[in-house]
Amino acid sequence: MTATWFSLTFALAAPFWALMILLPGWSWTTRVIRSPLIVLPVLGIYAVLVLPALGELLPVVTMPTLTGVRDLLGTDVGAAAAWAHLIAFDLFAGRWAWLDGRERGVPAWVMSPVLVATILFGPLGLAGYLGLRTRWNRPTGAADSSSRP
Repeated sequence: MTATWFSLTFALAAPFWALMILLPGWSWTTRVIRSPLIVLPVLGIYAVLVLPALGELLPVVTMPTLTGVRDLLGTDVGAAAAWAHLIAFDLFAGRWAWLDGRERGVPAWVMSPVLVATILFGPLGLAGYLGLRTRWNRPTGAADSSSRP
Protein backbone atom coordinates (compact mmCIF):
# COMPACT_ATOMS: atom_id res chain seq x y z
CA MET A 1 0.00 0.00 0.00
CA THR A 2 2.91 2.36 0.69
CA ALA A 3 3.97 2.15 -2.97
CA THR A 4 0.47 3.24 -3.99
CA TRP A 5 0.58 6.25 -1.65
CA PHE A 6 4.02 7.12 -3.03
CA SER A 7 2.77 6.98 -6.63
CA LEU A 8 -0.37 8.92 -5.82
CA THR A 9 1.52 11.76 -4.15
CA PHE A 10 2.86 13.47 -7.27
CA ALA A 11 -0.21 12.52 -9.29
CA LEU A 12 -2.32 14.64 -6.92
CA ALA A 13 0.05 17.62 -7.16
CA ALA A 14 0.73 17.46 -10.92
CA PRO A 15 -2.52 19.09 -12.08
CA PHE A 16 -1.73 22.22 -10.06
CA TRP A 17 1.78 22.40 -11.50
CA ALA A 18 0.31 21.92 -14.98
CA LEU A 19 -2.08 24.82 -14.47
CA MET A 20 0.71 27.16 -13.32
CA ILE A 21 3.16 26.14 -16.05
CA LEU A 22 0.98 25.33 -19.05
CA LEU A 23 -2.12 27.48 -18.49
CA PRO A 24 -0.91 30.51 -16.52
CA GLY A 25 -3.30 32.94 -18.23
CA TRP A 26 -6.45 30.86 -17.85
CA SER A 27 -8.90 32.49 -15.41
CA TRP A 28 -9.54 29.17 -13.65
CA THR A 29 -5.82 28.77 -12.96
CA THR A 30 -5.81 31.87 -10.81
CA ARG A 31 -8.98 30.79 -9.01
CA VAL A 32 -7.58 27.37 -8.21
CA ILE A 33 -4.02 28.36 -7.33
CA ARG A 34 -5.11 31.17 -5.01
CA SER A 35 -6.30 28.56 -2.54
CA PRO A 36 -3.62 27.24 -0.20
CA LEU A 37 -5.85 24.19 0.15
CA ILE A 38 -4.40 22.74 -3.07
CA VAL A 39 -1.76 21.05 -0.90
CA LEU A 40 -4.35 19.22 1.24
CA PRO A 41 -4.50 16.02 -0.83
CA VAL A 42 -0.74 15.55 -0.49
CA LEU A 43 -0.85 16.49 3.18
CA GLY A 44 -3.53 13.83 3.61
CA ILE A 45 -1.19 11.21 2.17
CA TYR A 46 1.56 12.44 4.48
CA ALA A 47 -0.76 12.03 7.46
CA VAL A 48 -1.82 8.53 6.36
CA LEU A 49 1.84 7.51 6.20
CA VAL A 50 3.16 9.30 9.29
CA LEU A 51 0.43 8.96 11.91
CA PRO A 52 0.49 5.15 12.14
CA ALA A 53 4.32 5.22 12.37
CA LEU A 54 4.50 8.11 14.84
CA GLY A 55 6.10 5.95 17.52
CA GLU A 56 9.00 5.17 15.19
CA LEU A 57 9.26 8.65 13.70
CA LEU A 58 9.08 10.80 16.81
CA PRO A 59 12.46 9.80 18.27
CA VAL A 60 14.13 10.37 14.89
CA VAL A 61 12.68 13.85 14.33
CA THR A 62 12.91 15.10 17.92
CA MET A 63 16.57 14.10 18.34
CA PRO A 64 17.81 13.74 14.76
CA THR A 65 21.09 12.12 13.90
CA LEU A 66 22.44 11.48 10.43
CA THR A 67 22.30 7.73 11.03
CA GLY A 68 18.74 7.85 12.39
CA VAL A 69 17.43 9.94 9.49
CA ARG A 70 19.29 7.77 6.96
CA ASP A 71 17.80 4.62 8.47
CA LEU A 72 14.31 6.13 8.52
CA LEU A 73 14.52 7.26 4.91
CA GLY A 74 15.75 3.79 3.99
CA THR A 75 12.33 2.32 4.85
CA ASP A 76 9.36 2.31 2.49
CA VAL A 77 7.24 4.38 4.86
CA GLY A 78 10.08 6.81 5.58
CA ALA A 79 10.83 7.35 1.90
CA ALA A 80 7.16 7.73 0.93
CA ALA A 81 6.52 10.14 3.82
CA ALA A 82 9.59 12.18 2.90
CA TRP A 83 8.39 12.29 -0.71
CA ALA A 84 4.96 13.56 0.36
CA HIS A 85 6.66 16.12 2.60
CA LEU A 86 8.81 17.36 -0.30
CA ILE A 87 5.94 17.44 -2.78
CA ALA A 88 3.68 19.37 -0.38
CA PHE A 89 6.28 21.99 0.45
CA ASP A 90 7.47 22.33 -3.14
CA LEU A 91 3.89 22.85 -4.29
CA PHE A 92 3.28 25.42 -1.57
CA ALA A 93 6.50 27.27 -2.47
CA GLY A 94 5.70 27.07 -6.19
CA ARG A 95 2.21 28.36 -5.53
CA TRP A 96 3.60 31.32 -3.59
CA ALA A 97 6.15 32.11 -6.31
CA TRP A 98 3.50 31.88 -9.03
CA LEU A 99 1.11 34.19 -7.17
CA ASP A 100 3.90 36.63 -6.30
CA GLY A 101 5.10 36.56 -9.89
CA ARG A 102 1.62 37.33 -11.16
CA GLU A 103 1.33 40.24 -8.75
CA ARG A 104 4.70 41.59 -9.88
CA GLY A 105 4.03 41.04 -13.57
CA VAL A 106 6.76 38.43 -14.08
CA PRO A 107 6.17 36.97 -17.54
CA ALA A 108 4.96 33.37 -17.79
CA TRP A 109 7.97 32.46 -19.96
CA VAL A 110 10.21 33.44 -17.03
CA MET A 111 8.10 31.71 -14.39
CA SER A 112 7.74 28.39 -16.21
CA PRO A 113 11.42 27.34 -15.90
CA VAL A 114 11.46 28.55 -12.29
CA LEU A 115 8.44 26.38 -11.52
CA VAL A 116 9.99 23.37 -13.24
CA ALA A 117 13.15 23.92 -11.17
CA THR A 118 10.97 24.10 -8.06
CA ILE A 119 9.30 20.79 -8.93
CA LEU A 120 12.62 19.09 -9.53
CA PHE A 121 14.92 20.76 -7.01
CA GLY A 122 12.63 22.57 -4.54
CA PRO A 123 14.87 25.02 -2.70
CA LEU A 124 16.99 25.78 -5.79
CA GLY A 125 13.88 26.74 -7.75
CA LEU A 126 12.72 28.92 -4.87
CA ALA A 127 16.18 30.51 -4.62
CA GLY A 128 16.07 31.19 -8.35
CA TYR A 129 12.73 32.90 -8.01
CA LEU A 130 13.87 34.96 -5.02
CA GLY A 131 16.75 36.21 -7.15
CA LEU A 132 14.57 36.92 -10.19
CA ARG A 133 11.75 38.63 -8.37
CA THR A 134 13.95 41.61 -7.50
CA ARG A 135 13.78 42.64 -11.17
CA TRP A 136 10.03 43.19 -11.00
CA ASN A 137 8.51 45.64 -8.55
CA ARG A 138 5.06 45.29 -7.16
CA PRO A 139 2.53 47.42 -8.99
CA THR A 140 1.70 50.72 -7.34
CA GLY A 141 -1.14 50.22 -4.90
CA ALA A 142 -0.34 46.54 -4.29
CA ALA A 143 -0.89 45.49 -0.72
CA ASP A 144 2.24 45.84 1.39
CA SER A 145 2.65 42.72 3.51
CA SER A 146 4.09 44.82 6.35
CA SER A 147 0.81 46.71 6.68
CA ARG A 148 -1.30 43.57 7.02
CA PRO A 149 -2.57 42.71 10.49
